[in-house]
Amino acid sequence: MSSRTDSDRPSAEARPRIRVLHLDHTDATGGAEFALLRMLQADPGWAPYLLLARTERTGFGVYDALPARVPRRRSGVRQPAGVSAGGAVMAVSSGLRVIAQAVATRCSRVFRSADIVDANSARAAAYGAVAARCSRKPFVVHVRDLVDIESLGRAGHALMTRVVLPRADGIIANSRATLESARAYVRPDALIEAIPSASGLRPGAATVPPPDPSAPVRTVGMLARIDPWKGQHVLLEAFARVYRGTDVRLQFAGDAPFGHEQHLDDLRRRVRELGVADQVDFLGHVDDIDGLLARWDVAVHASTRAEPLGQNVLQYLAAGRATVAADEGGPGEWVTNGVNGLLVPPRDVHALAMALRRLDADAALRARLAAAASVTPGLLDDAAVTRAHEKFYETVLRSASRSTP
Repeated sequence: MSSRTDSDRPSAEARPRIRVLHLDHTDATGGAEFALLRMLQADPGWAPYLLLARTERTGFGVYDALPARVPRRRSGVRQPAGVSAGGAVMAVSSGLRVIAQAVATRCSRVFRSADIVDANSARAAAYGAVAARCSRKPFVVHVRDLVDIESLGRAGHALMTRVVLPRADGIIANSRATLESARAYVRPDALIEAIPSASGLRPGAATVPPPDPSAPVRTVGMLARIDPWKGQHVLLEAFARVYRGTDVRLQFAGDAPFGHEQHLDDLRRRVRELGVADQVDFLGHVDDIDGLLARWDVAVHASTRAEPLGQNVLQYLAAGRATVAADEGGPGEWVTNGVNGLLVPPRDVHALAMALRRLDADAALRARLAAAASVTPGLLDDAAVTRAHEKFYETVLRSASRSTP
C-alpha cells in the first residue's frame, strides 16, 4: 500500500480555479465599483470575468484600471442612473431594461461557462437573478445598501425583496446592519456572511504620518462621492459655524456620478452664501488616498440616512485620522464614541459643529483618537477581503453541488 505525501497532493495553483462571472451595471466611480476593482486587483484565487452593461462611453471607466489578466466585456443595454428617484415611467423603462439585460446575460458564453454568478450592485442583482432563474448556476449577491425603501426606492425594494434575495444562494453583506436588513427575505438554505468591502486599507502600515498633538486644526475633510445623502451639505453648514473667517480649510474629495452634477452646483452656491468660498476645496476624484488623508486633521462622515458600511470611515480609521461619524448604520460597528472617534446624531448640524469645536479645542483628544483609530480591530486590507470572498465562493459552490440532484 502506498501513501501520498504532501508533494504528491495537487497544489492550490494546480487545482482548477472557480470561474466567477462578476456582473455590474455601471463603470462609474461609485463605492461598489471601487470595492470590486480593488478585489480583482488583489490577485484573487478564483478566475474572474467581468460583464458590464453597455454605456455611451468607450473603454471601461473605473474598470480600465483592472490588470490585463481579468477579461471584461460589455453586453445588453444601458442601465441609466436615477431609477430609485424616478416615477412610474422610469420604473417601467428600468424594468424593461432589466429584462433585456437578463436575456443578454443568460445568452452570453461567459454565463454558460461560469461556476458562480456574482452580482456587484443592486441593479446587477436584479438582472442577474432573472438570468440565473431556472438555471443551476449558484447566484451570489453583494448587498451594499440597506434593504429598505429609503435606500432602494419602492421599485428597487420590491425587486430586491421579491426577485433577488429569494433567488440568491449566497449573500455577502458589507456590514452586520446591512445583513440584518436583508435577513427576512433570504431563503433558509442560503449562505449569508458580512464581509467589509475592499477599501484600499493598509492597517498598521505607516502610510500616513501621525498627527502632531501640538498643532492646530488646519484641514477638515470628507471623502465621499457628491450625493445629497452623503451629507456634504451637513458638514458644510457645521464647518461654517465653527471656522468661517479662519485659515482652516474644508476639502471635499469625490466625483458627482449618477446624475448629481446639480447637487455639486448647489453646494458651490451654498459655499458662497455662507461666506467660506475661499476656505473650501472641491477636489473631485482623488487617486492618492494616503496622500489626501495625510493632509487632514479631522475626517468626517455625515450621511443623512443610515450608511450600510461607510468605506470612507474604514479609510479614515486605517489612516489614523481623528474621525467623526454619524451614529447610524454600519459606521457604529467600527467607531466607539470617545475611543477611536466621535459619533454624532445623524442629520444634526449643531451636534456636528460641537464635535468639530471639541476636536479643535483639544489637540490631545485628537491625537488619542487618531492613535486608537489606526489599531481598530477587524480592519482588513484588500488581500484579506479577497481571501474571505474566495472562501465564501468555495462554500457556496460546495453547498450547491450537494443540493444538485
